[in-house]
Amino acid sequence: MFLKGCPLQCPWCHNPEFINPAPEIAFYHSRCVGCGECGEVCRDQAISYATPLRIIRNRCTVCGLCVEACPARALEFVGQEMSVEEVLEIIMRDQHFYEVSGGGVTLSGGEPTVQMEFISALLKELKARGVHTAIQTSGYFVWEEFASGPLPLLDLIFMDIKIADPREHRLVTGVENTVIRENLERLIREFPDKEVVVRIPIVPGYTAFAENLYALSSWLEDIGARQVVLLPFHPFGISKAENIGRQVDERLPRKSLCQGSF
Repeated sequence: MFLKGCPLQCPWCHNPEFINPAPEIAFYHSRCVGCGECGEVCRDQAISYATPLRIIRNRCTVCGLCVEACPARALEFVGQEMSVEEVLEIIMRDQHFYEVSGGGVTLSGGEPTVQMEFISALLKELKARGVHTAIQTSGYFVWEEFASGPLPLLDLIFMDIKIADPREHRLVTGVENTVIRENLERLIREFPDKEVVVRIPIVPGYTAFAENLYALSSWLEDIGARQVVLLPFHPFGISKAENIGRQVDERLPRKSLCQGSF
């Protein structure tokens, strides 16, 4: 399950459509048949046929009229407001698969802890139904809120650590890593029975430097991290960023990196 909203602005984000907490409209150029229906219904003159991006973002109010008018589904909403009950109803349609496979529900995003109260309520309902629960998090959250809310209801935690140096981390992601490091240290120290998997994205030009990886590995060994996974870069997020009008860093590779290279 993906939740919108993230305090980090990682240029390589795998799911850039979930950084903005508000609903957005994505445009898929390959689906467009050029019928012009979107421009006819737009009240804000936010549709332009002179650009492959189609939507003039600083004019768009995300009213959704263009989405409704598009016969080819070239325009789609990204994100919708839902209650815990609505989400739960969808999730539990697959209850049989959870029981047979031993799988469950993973909260991802974006950064799920941006919506701490919501995920705590959802996790409580899932655990009451015997569903295995996991979260993918950047670790950038208020510890007290996390520890008293979702943490007791989670079976598995994936936490990312990207860049060792705090200043470089802020320069690249928009936030320092002090809170992230402190949260991971407390999680491992105070909850040794929790299954925690630390993930390091390997991104050329950003994290894939020997000094960064050595610094991270040394620190992770010091704090007692038991499971560490290297995530090879792939460009899947680039096209998704372009679909929602987000600027893409030209330094990002346009092809995947083989895991065997590391």
